[in-house]
Amino acid sequence: MKPRRENLQFALPLRDVKLARSGDRETLRQQDLDASYERGRVEGERRLSEQLIQQRAELMELQTGVLSSLQQSVPQVVRETERALVALALEAAQKLVAGLPISPEMMEGVIHEACAAVEDTADLSVLLHADDLALLERANSPVLLPKGGHERLHFQSSSQVTRGGCIVQTHFGVLDARRATKAEMLEKTLLP
Repeated sequence: MKPRRENLQFALPLRDVKLARSGDRETLRQQDLDASYERGRVEGERRLSEQLIQQRAELMELQTGVLSSLQQSVPQVVRETERALVALALEAAQKLVAGLPISPEMMEGVIHEACAAVEDTADLSVLLHADDLALLERANSPVLLPKGGHERLHFQSSSQVTRGGCIVQTHFGVLDARRATKAEMLEKTLLP
């Protein structure tokens, strides 16, 4: 293909015009390439900066959420741990008490404690496990003896009562002093 030659006419005369040489064209092309590279680099940095700012904001939001969640869960973990420790202590105490041998002195203490709660009542019926009543009778326990000529306490064996406890019946109601009942009341008090 043959280059075309045309005459160009300008409305005004051209000033300070130089003919480009092939070396100058290479320089201009390199300058355009460098300028394009610089514009791309600046645009890339700008976009990267925007992404970093967005990621920081997302990270801060995530961090705030985690901290808030921890602040809410720590008191709950403490409450659950306290509850578990109390339940464990109650269970250990029940096993220790269940393993204790039942003595006349222990039974006298249980009866005195139960009767003290209803001391103003005239007549009391104390229900005991048959083995506990027999134990007190064999030991000639003073709790079975009438006081001051009044038989205020009446002792009976009952299958409702477990070993180591008693039930006191009055005209006004019943006082349950069985081990299991005491353990339940203690648990309700400590573990609302």
